[in-house]
Amino acid sequence: MIVSLSRHITLVVLLLLSPIMAWQSSALAAPVKASLAAELKNRFRIDYMVESLTLVIQRDYGSAPVVVVLPDGSKWYSTRHPQNVKWVDGISADMIQIENPMPGPWQLLGQVTEGSTIQKISKLDIEVQPLPQPLFQGERLKITARLLGDNLTMRMPGLEYMVEWTSRFTSQHIAGDDNFATGTIIVGAYKDNGEELDEAPDDGIFTGAQNLEQPTGHYTLTVTARNNVFEREYVMPFKLSKQPITAEMVPNNDPLKGIWQIQLTVDESQVLLAETHFEFELVGPAGLQVPISLQNMTSAEQILYLPKVTEYGSYRVKGSVVSTTVEGREIVLHLPEMFFNLIEPPKPGPTAEELAEQAAEQAAIEEQIAKDNAIFWIIVVNGVLFIVGIIGIVVWRKRQTLAKAMAAAEERLKQNPPKEQKAEPSQLESLDLDDIDLTMPDDKH
Repeated sequence: MIVSLSRHITLVVLLLLSPIMAWQSSALAAPVKASLAAELKNRFRIDYMVESLTLVIQRDYGSAPVVVVLPDGSKWYSTRHPQNVKWVDGISADMIQIENPMPGPWQLLGQVTEGSTIQKISKLDIEVQPLPQPLFQGERLKITARLLGDNLTMRMPGLEYMVEWTSRFTSQHIAGDDNFATGTIIVGAYKDNGEELDEAPDDGIFTGAQNLEQPTGHYTLTVTARNNVFEREYVMPFKLSKQPITAEMVPNNDPLKGIWQIQLTVDESQVLLAETHFEFELVGPAGLQVPISLQNMTSAEQILYLPKVTEYGSYRVKGSVVSTTVEGREIVLHLPEMFFNLIEPPKPGPTAEELAEQAAEQAAIEEQIAKDNAIFWIIVVNGVLFIVGIIGIVVWRKRQTLAKAMAAAEERLKQNPPKEQKAEPSQLESLDLDDIDLTMPDDKH
């Protein structure tokens, strides 16, 4: 009995310890990739069989690029290195591609981040999530891409600044498509910054923001990831389809009433009516912003009445819709904006009596204006004549005074003629020097 109990206890202990022992054995047996192993004092070795190698080194943020010391003691800098070396230095990392590297021990000098690993990569590639089909015009789409090093996702702070991602659509020029005359369009990029649709920064997953407000038709998607070290492309043909859900402003027969409506149409062959929900916003004068939602569609074609508006002016309706395709894919569509105007009604015209009164008032005003003008000109003319008369009198009196003065002067000359007259110049010339008395006058005089 005691032996049996001891065996049961031993069995229970073994059952409890077996997961721990299995975990320890698997942990000890799990291989560690050499490319991810921490290097001692930034030193590492390159074997003689390596034909091409890419080094990815993480540095302290804002520090200078590292200096690479080769086995023979020579040094490489980001600005000075052989032609078989391609070097990209970012804000917090270096990416160096080396063709036919020298076998032996290598060393890095610089502010390499403590605890980071020196990744030695033989093969760089990209992995891009394909576009879903069907893909609809105006759809908000979240797709991702990764940079792979030896088939492993590369993750490093600042990696986004070292790789440029570009997404392009190229029309296949199929007759009948709306994009027949469209060429190549840059529609977005991939970011790993934790903004917009990207979930977390520097997690190695680049999220693409594609502008799908493009003409519908057949395209070829080209995603390019490049820098001075490498360039990789992903190519995929796809079709951009028309929206399976439409919203159109219904023409208003009486635009003075301020009541407008939207015609909603859902293509049930492509999306599920029960999982289609609308969200609108009515924007108008004086800062008007009214949210409008429709959660349940009762039929594939339905009228949505907008709130009555009273302010005269222009209005616009912005909308989006969430739905599920018949294949089960959740979608979000941006609907085209819609516009309408609330026009101020014209005022009624004046009656015959009002027109007669207005004419009489206008005639009286014109008569008064004519009288005022006549009086004004009479005053002006009289004033001018008065001023001219005064000026004439003043001039006449001055002339009379001057004439009297001249007559008096002539009379005085006649009564008192001058006793001595100055000799004429001809008389002075006829005088002889002997006739001039040069004696000095007597002092007694």
